[in-house]
Amino acid sequence: MKTKELIAEISDLPVEERARIADQILKTLNAPDPNIESAWIQKVEERVEEYEKGKVDLVPAREVFKSLRDITKE
Repeated sequence: MKTKELIAEISDLPVEERARIADQILKTLNAPDPNIESAWIQKVEERVEEYEKGKVDLVPAREVFKSLRDITKE
């Protein structure tokens, strides 16, 4: 199958399936490092645990992005 034909066929798929295909293609271009993936999973699990134990306060995304915009204006 030629590239143009493949793209045309993929374009007819539902958006969820196209996203899944795009994700898989990107993974072949930038294969994830298992060590980095493992470290991220561990960090996420630590942060979820901290949240569940009440050790951290959540900040609404709106406030975070406003702070970032303010910082970049300086």
